[in-house]
Amino acid sequence: MTKKRVLICTFIALTSGFFAGFTGWQISMNLKSQKCQNQVWGVRELCTASVAPGAMWSGSTTGLWTGTILGAFVGSLVTKKK
Repeated sequence: MTKKRVLICTFIALTSGFFAGFTGWQISMNLKSQKCQNQVWGVRELCTASVAPGAMWSGSTTGLWTGTILGAFVGSLVTKKK
């Protein structure tokens, strides 16, 4: 039973981490590209392209860490012995 508990908890933690990493990337991308919205079309595209790598890095790493920790906590609560 202990191996199943570890596998389930690990699966929940990793799934939560990857989902939160993707969500964090999207939120960070939207927030950082807002400053590009009042530019003309060509400059806006260049501005968005220059913002994307930093937004992807900061948002996804923050989301990954937060999601994995929260997922591990929830996974341990779900698989807790009664």
